[in-house]
Amino acid sequence: MTPTTPSPGLARVPQEQRTRAMRARLLEATVECLVERGFSGTSTTLVSERAGVSRGAQLHHFPTKNDLVVAAVEHLTEIRGAELAEAAQKLPAGPRRTRAVLQMLADHFTSPVFTAALELWVAARTDDHLMAAVAPLEQRVGRETHRLTVELLGADETQPGVRELVQATLDLVRGLGLANTITDDTRRRARILDQWASTIDAELAKEHA
Repeated sequence: MTPTTPSPGLARVPQEQRTRAMRARLLEATVECLVERGFSGTSTTLVSERAGVSRGAQLHHFPTKNDLVVAAVEHLTEIRGAELAEAAQKLPAGPRRTRAVLQMLADHFTSPVFTAALELWVAARTDDHLMAAVAPLEQRVGRETHRLTVELLGADETQPGVRELVQATLDLVRGLGLANTITDDTRRRARILDQWASTIDAELAKEHA
């Protein structure tokens, strides 16, 4: 009996799946290297070794370090959005909600994913090609994070000063995230977030009065 030859469509699906899995491993390895070694310490050779992908396969998909890092920027953007959305689903209702929202944001801006993104920000400052990839994606993350924060706080940005209050909140937690890259800032950060939660609640209460 003559073996049945699989159609091109059927044969192509497993290969496409393998290719997607390989690219995902490369991008995840890139993020890990950025966190552990920084941008300057991240190389295509190191990434391919960590991902368990041959150099030839890696170079086929990402011929240069910038090609790899630009793809990692897009990958990071998706991860950051998914992590925030997942964390938002777990927030409590009631009087402690504002503090919980701030903790969610603080956790995001002190996560390894943010550390990797920070490495890309610094590198992009003096690399036009990288900046062209990083800037629009960071703007997208910024808009989505702002929108989500407004929604979670139940803030009405049509009221005077509320938009600025939300933006100040994001600037605050981002700054706390930067501080945490130097040393563990957990205890001081908790006190600051406690106070800022009280400030937000007081300001938003005025808008509802």
